[in-house]
Formats: sequence, C-alpha cells, structure tokens
Amino acid sequence: MTTNSQFMVQAQNVHKSFGAHEVLKGITLNVAHGEVMCLVGPSGSGKSTFLRCINHLEVVNGGRLLVDGELIGYRDGGEKLFELKASEAALQRRDIGMVFQKFNLFPHLTALENVVEAPIRVKKLSRSEAIVRGKELLARVGLETKFDAYPAHLSGGQQQRVAIARALAMDPKLMLFDEPTSALDPELVGEVLDVMRELAKSGMTMIVVTHEMGFAREVADSLVFMDNGVVVESGKPAEVLLNPQHDRTKAFLSKVL
Repeated sequence: MTTNSQFMVQAQNVHKSFGAHEVLKGITLNVAHGEVMCLVGPSGSGKSTFLRCINHLEVVNGGRLLVDGELIGYRDGGEKLFELKASEAALQRRDIGMVFQKFNLFPHLTALENVVEAPIRVKKLSRSEAIVRGKELLARVGLETKFDAYPAHLSGGQQQRVAIARALAMDPKLMLFDEPTSALDPELVGEVLDVMRELAKSGMTMIVVTHEMGFAREVADSLVFMDNGVVVESGKPAEVLLNPQHDRTKAFLSKVL
C-alpha cells in the first residue's frame, strides 16, 4: 500500500504477538487529520496493544504503521524493514501524545513541574517559555489553581487532566488515549471527558480506547469494534451503536449499552 499523508494514521495489516499468543491479527484502518476515532471492545481484544504499537512502545511483528505519512519504528529497506535505533524512535514519539489509564505523574514534582519537564529536556525550551506554556495548558484543562500541587494532593480526575496537559506540552500532532477514565471514580469521569471534548473541538486528531459509549456516540467521528485481535465492525458511531451488523458486535453492545 502506498503512503497517503491525507491520513494522520495508517495501519496496514498490523500483526503483533507476545510469544505464541497473537494479539493483533492483521489490523487495517485509516484515521484522517482531525478525526476522533474510538476503539471499543471486550478486554483482551487488542485495543491497548494496537495503541501502543502506534507510537512504537510495542514492536509490530508484521505490517506497517504510518503517522502523517511517516513509517513508525522502522525504515524501509525495500524488501525488508529495519527497526530504528531507540533514539530515532524516540524522536518520532515526540509528535505523538499518549495518556494512559494510570496517570504516571512524577510524584515528587508539582503539577506544573510535571508539565514542563519534557519540553525543557526534550524540546530544549527555556524554562521561562516552558512555564508560560505549562500554565496555559493547566488552565486549559481547568487546573489554574493547582500549579503548585503535588499529585498526592490531587484527585484522580485532576491527575489525569495534568497527564493530558503534559502530553499536550509537546505539541503533538496525534493524541492517543488508553482508557483514560477507567481508573477514576465515576463522579470524576465527566471532568476528564469534558477536556477531551474540548480537544476534539479544537481539531486534534485522537484515537481513544474507551468503554464510555456516550462519549463515543457524542464526540467520535468513527467507531471501531475490535474483538480477538481483529476489526469486526467500523463506521459512524450512531450506525454501529444503533444498528450493528455483526452478531459479535450486537452481543457486546447488549452488555454495555
């Protein structure tokens, strides 16, 4: 398949195994610039693994992944792909923000320090520039009064919003969310989803692994149902949720809607 950078993400027959266990069995999909795609499906279906492959946190065993037309994790040697050095893969990863289930904040740093750390170290921003930008981003996620708070003094929802601000501080072209609300108490889920809604409105390209079907219906441009390492069904969220075509999709949605 030829690259076509009208797409922000292209997955071309992506395979991934852990030992003898094949987790991804040939994933092919495209995500347009500015598109919000939600990945849904049962636990163990390969959604999170696929997300981790996009920024080369996991090495694919077959197929190709391209972000904005650039092959991720490898260089093309014609008939063979050669894995990039860790430093080269890290350079690619700078353009891809990722927010995990667990917030992964540095506990010894304040909210602001967590946000400015990577731009200073990786992008070589001056500390003063990074602080101005960091404060803007924390305000954007509703934490303008929490610059000096340490993670232990923040709620789970606040910590996850710091994690989103931290990812945005690198000016990514693509944001990946791996079940960003699954570790939160139910009353804190809304504040994180509100931030993600605003991001979507701003035109950020996003791939979101989620169990929040209401969010998927309201915000996503496309919905992909995965099961057992394959894409079972995809389409507009309303169509997939209201009129699923596959028995496996129907069975899954009957339990979550």
